[in-house]
This record gives sequence, C-alpha cells and structure tokens, in this order.
Amino acid sequence: MNKMDVLTACRTELFSAAIADALDSIGLHKQAVIPGLTPLSEDMAIVGFVRTGIYMPIYHDDENVSVYEHEIRLIDDLKPDDVPVLVCDGNLNIAPWGELVSTRAQYLGAAGCITDGCTRDVSTIKKMGFPVFSGGTNPVDTKYRGKMMWADVPAEIGGVTIDSGDLVIADSDGIVFVPSQHIETVVARSLEKVRAETLVRQQLVAGVSLADVFASHGIL
Repeated sequence: MNKMDVLTACRTELFSAAIADALDSIGLHKQAVIPGLTPLSEDMAIVGFVRTGIYMPIYHDDENVSVYEHEIRLIDDLKPDDVPVLVCDGNLNIAPWGELVSTRAQYLGAAGCITDGCTRDVSTIKKMGFPVFSGGTNPVDTKYRGKMMWADVPAEIGGVTIDSGDLVIADSDGIVFVPSQHIETVVARSLEKVRAETLVRQQLVAGVSLADVFASHGIL
C-alpha cells in the first residue's frame, strides 16, 4: 500500500476511532493524544504524515537568538500531505501557529497543523479552511517566548511518542498517530473492521440484539 492509497483510504473510509482500534489489535495502546487539543472548527479534520518541530521557552530576543530560523526552514520544506506537529510541552504562553505560516503551508499542500501550544489569527485561518488542532488560542507571538530548536527528530505530544513520517489522523473524536513501520498493517486492519461494522450496523437497524450481533461478529 503506497502513501496515496493510505491517504485515500483514511480520507474516504476511516476515522480516528477505527485507527485506534486497529492499533490496539497489534498491541499499541498509547497512540491517541490525551484529550485537550481541539480543532479551530468542529468540521476540521487532518490526515497526513508528521513533520516534528520541538520548541523551548525563551525570555528575550536579540540578533543572536534568531527566533524563527528553524521554524522557517521546516515550513518552507513541507511537502504535500505533510502535517507540522509543533511540540511545546503544553506551553500555552506561545502561539507557534498563525495566519502567515498557514498561508505558506497551504500553498505547499500541507494537510494541516497540530500543536500543544496555541494558535493565533484564528478567524483568518478558519476562512482559509486550513485545519489546525491546538491547545488553545493566544494572540502573542513566539518572539520573546519560545523558539523551535529541533525539527524532524523524535518528540512527544499528548502522551504519544512520534517521529517524522508517522501517519496522523485527527478528527472530532481526537488525534491518533500510527508509527511509520505499522502504517500498512494498521490501515488494512482498520478497513477490514470498518467494512465489517457496516454489516453489523445493518443488522442492528433491522432489530438484531447487540448480544447476538457481538456473538456473531465480535464487534462492538
């Protein structure tokens, strides 16, 4: 299954809960982000491949800090269907994502952004239709407050260890990450379960009891 097949399957048939169940089935039980990162609009969803960026707090800016250097490099390097995942260790005093980086990321074909920091320029980003999940909103810039120090290295967000190249699915239920080495298996298992659930749903609508359906299919 190539990347386009994965993206098509996830966008047309799958959702975060189905992916989470498939991850559970192969023993990966800690791939869903702890609740708290929410979309700017309820209908926003993200399917794509992770690009990590890690921020640290700072408390001043001068000619030596070069606060935006790594951030600019990461955003300008985004490929279609990439998802910058900006890890601030839950620091809500900074908003690493806003209108201008959204504009550049959207032009490059990025699938959205996820951060456990904050977002600003929210009304404009909503009008753009660029999907963003974040820890909240905050009007302040990262300047004087935080700097991206590393990109495309292992990171942790919402209790989940991630790396660039992992698959991410974010929707109204939450955010789930699939390690790159398990993508094909997880997507295949998710498709199998979702298609079986269609049959189960039809039987429930027809009046078959939950107990009988579970006994027959083992799906709940």
